[in-house]
Amino acid sequence: MKYYVVLFFSLCLSVSVSAQSAEDSVKTVVNNLFTAMKNADAVLLRSVFADSAILQTITRNKEGKTIVQTDEVAGFVDQITKLPKDAADERITYDVIRIDGPLAIVWTPYKFYFNGKFSHCGVNSFQLVRFNGNWKIQYLIDTRRRAGCE
Repeated sequence: MKYYVVLFFSLCLSVSVSAQSAEDSVKTVVNNLFTAMKNADAVLLRSVFADSAILQTITRNKEGKTIVQTDEVAGFVDQITKLPKDAADERITYDVIRIDGPLAIVWTPYKFYFNGKFSHCGVNSFQLVRFNGNWKIQYLIDTRRRAGCE
């Protein structure tokens, strides 16, 4: 009888350990991005992006017109990893996650703190693709503002 009880609990544990949902695995990649930023960790930061990833920010130019600025992943990694640990602290909440096969979208409102002081807020919109069973950020676009950040 003891054998069957041990076997039953072993099976239950193995199912729960291996049953990480697709949503959880998408969140892990997004969380790793912000952990890497906070720790200025180049290896972890590079690991979350697809080889052809695109990074964009919606801002306003000096005339007040909306523009979209595109950054290279390599430049972003270089910029972040030159910062001291804990300098770049982006705090997110998960609003929307949708998954269809190898495509996921994630919408995360955020507040960004630089060297412990509030800098700005906005929303990140992620597009992730699952390559060979691993989620990678393919596209990230965000908004940035200093007002309306309650």
